[in-house]
Amino acid sequence: MPISSDQLVDFLKKCRWFAGKARQVVLASVIQQIPFGEATIWIVEVGYEEGDTERYQLPVISVSEMPGFSTAQTLILEVDGRYLVDAIYTETFRYNLYTHIYNAESYGEPTARMAFVRGKGLEAEDLPEHISTRVLPVDSSNSALVFGEKYFLKLYRKLFQLPNPEVEMIEFLTEHSDFRQMPAFCGSMTLKSLGQPDITLGMMQRMVDAQKDNWDRTGDYLNDFLYAVPNRVFSIQEDVFERVGLLGRRTGEMHRALYNPEADATFSPEPFTADYRKFLQGRLNHLLESRYNLLIDKYRALDEQTQALAWKFMEAKELIDEFAEELLSRDIHSQRIRIHGDYHLGQVLNVQNDFIVIDFEGEPEASIADRKVKHSPLKDVAGMVRSYHYAVSAKLFESDETRYLEPTKLLKVTERWYKLIRDTYLDGYTEAIGWPHPLFKDQNEINSLMLYYLLEKAVYELGYELSYRPDWVKIPLKGIVDVIREVEKLHG
Repeated sequence: MPISSDQLVDFLKKCRWFAGKARQVVLASVIQQIPFGEATIWIVEVGYEEGDTERYQLPVISVSEMPGFSTAQTLILEVDGRYLVDAIYTETFRYNLYTHIYNAESYGEPTARMAFVRGKGLEAEDLPEHISTRVLPVDSSNSALVFGEKYFLKLYRKLFQLPNPEVEMIEFLTEHSDFRQMPAFCGSMTLKSLGQPDITLGMMQRMVDAQKDNWDRTGDYLNDFLYAVPNRVFSIQEDVFERVGLLGRRTGEMHRALYNPEADATFSPEPFTADYRKFLQGRLNHLLESRYNLLIDKYRALDEQTQALAWKFMEAKELIDEFAEELLSRDIHSQRIRIHGDYHLGQVLNVQNDFIVIDFEGEPEASIADRKVKHSPLKDVAGMVRSYHYAVSAKLFESDETRYLEPTKLLKVTERWYKLIRDTYLDGYTEAIGWPHPLFKDQNEINSLMLYYLLEKAVYELGYELSYRPDWVKIPLKGIVDVIREVEKLHG
């Protein structure tokens, strides 16, 4: 069925996964069509009034009756009694995906074909004549399909002109390591067009039966602490330390698995080259400049305590510049590897008294190329440490139980909890990594790099809070000020 740009735009705006809702769309068109059984995979290009175009995956199929499970984002077009629908809502399309991954088949013409890969996570059993399939009603930037209540396929909607970093990471860990604390790689689907980079269309993994992510579970742990604070009681249950230490160990095991000198160039470790140090310097300078300007614009709207933290940050500009310049201009003997890249409590699921790490796509605001840059694994560690700081700060600052406590006192209490948890997590991490380890030269270099990545992460967070949650601005600012104090100690 032919479709106009306006019709396509109207449909896209109904879809949860369409990332361009807040932008002014000027054009949407189907730039490539790949037949797949009774369906067709459309590659849709969307142009905006400002900024770069985007590409999306839209599987379509023409049916005589609407699928039993239909939503506003099911029907694309109705013409002459037939319905053009998003094919994921038809069992025929879903089963076809499963069988092609199971058989590792390719489909299409030499000029444009879909290549299917089967991974270790897909059990070695006979291909069932029928397997239950369903669409998960998730509010996400991708679509989620379930097969036999065992396997989970993430169909990537927004497409990138490079293989998806998440698929690379999950496939590598499943196929080339003993690390099992993530949903195992079961297969993938990739668009291969003549003369063009491969484009990842989807990835299948083992399903995980998780009750909560670790952000929510940490919030539960914090309740006991929260209720005791107004009574001047400092209370942390022993099992909290055990869980935090276990997460530190699992993080260390993940990084040990990603350290593989025998791997190809995509995953082999690399030194801190001059180009990488230049990349870090440019990123930090950009973050600092944008945050300083935003902080100046928003300063008068901040409360007194937050203004005091903001002043310390702005007054330390020269010190921060000197610290970064000194660190990044000297020889660094630690190594870099592929890392998770967006590591925080919300990316860890609680499963049977253990942890499963998810969402290896990398930092959402970064380009796909930047998400594949190798970093010190301490960047992941810093992300999780900052997440614990957020967890306790958000809990205590936002709760009725602590509303009437003096802000300065509340800040001190959160710091005590945070530092105990931070040290427990880091102890678990160090235990799992082992010492010495080729990833790290010595403790002095670890300390300096950790300060750098903590600073970078907190400055990154500051931009979001200034723009969307002004009441939370004090959280990243406190993280920045903590780093400044440590740098001041180094400069003696």
